[in-house]
Amino acid sequence: MKKYFTLLFVSFSFLSFAQNITNTPFGKGLINVFAKDSSWSTKVAFRFQTRYDGTYDFSDSSFSDKAYVRRARIKGSGNVFNPKISYKFEYDVANGYVLDAVLKWNFAGNWTVWFGQTKLPGNIERVFSSQKLQLVDRSLLNSRFTLDRDAGFQLRHHFKIGKNFIVREKFAVSQGEGLNQTGTSTGNGYTARLELLPFGKFTGKGDYFASDLKREKTPKLMLSLTYDYNDDASRSRGQKGDYMIGTLRDLQNIQADAHFKYKGVSFFGEYANRKVMGGSPVNELNEIYYTGSALNLQAGYLFKNNWELAGRFTQLNPENITGFNNVNQYTLGFSKYVVGHNLKIQGDIGITQEANKDDLLLIRLQTEFNF
Repeated sequence: MKKYFTLLFVSFSFLSFAQNITNTPFGKGLINVFAKDSSWSTKVAFRFQTRYDGTYDFSDSSFSDKAYVRRARIKGSGNVFNPKISYKFEYDVANGYVLDAVLKWNFAGNWTVWFGQTKLPGNIERVFSSQKLQLVDRSLLNSRFTLDRDAGFQLRHHFKIGKNFIVREKFAVSQGEGLNQTGTSTGNGYTARLELLPFGKFTGKGDYFASDLKREKTPKLMLSLTYDYNDDASRSRGQKGDYMIGTLRDLQNIQADAHFKYKGVSFFGEYANRKVMGGSPVNELNEIYYTGSALNLQAGYLFKNNWELAGRFTQLNPENITGFNNVNQYTLGFSKYVVGHNLKIQGDIGITQEANKDDLLLIRLQTEFNF
């Protein structure tokens, strides 16, 4: 039924607008509608990523590969009743489930409350849209330590110190179990994030994508700290991971990151630490919470012809008691931005070194297409 719904939605959208000539440029939305009385607006876009992965295993000199659709999504945003009430939605066509469905109300000056399902204010790499990544995909730090998406309330505020210094505070109380949960929560998640921008705003929301496509004329920097407490976490990584059957544990996550851009140069670094509070990460059924720490460092340079070179180093250090191995991963990649992040081709090559295992070489190629 979900696939049929998606097909009908896309077909209806094209049929409705096929006879019209639009002034909307590529990458600014497939559908843009504004009510004459300004009571509502909507913007709908469709995007997909096509991907090739090739893996060489040094242990037996074998090579395996695959080509597939990495992501395909319908997304939209707009406002209703007045500009202070907005919304966002995103639907995963490839997998058939809702990613985002959230209402936002700017109720008092610099204060905004969110209600619904969306990304938690966690590590910077997760906050980056998958459309706007500098390398083919996110790092191992993100896959093991991200807070990801959850349903609940968020409160956001910002203020200025002096002429340029911006401070942003973000708070969330969520279900704690991650995406599309329908059962009663075992215990809530509580998240707080502080962002400091000492040199003022990045150009064009550049603090929320990695590459310096805006070619910042003056240095821009964001320093951030996130704290998350997941009470009676029912999954091995908090909002993600395997479901636990035995005794549940409380998880504490601390994340710190820095993001810098200047004249085509970009850098961001992340540190993450997760631990079980008041107990062992291994319960009586031998189920294991993924605890420990991770570091991710990534930098790139965008040439004037919109080709970019980027590199990344990621290190995972899980707690010894969990039995998971330490991992180092090195990645070197390129991007060609045809129409910014809306139409681009990316490739990278990386080596994964996992303790007690032979090295793996990964070669990836990906295209991004976004209306």
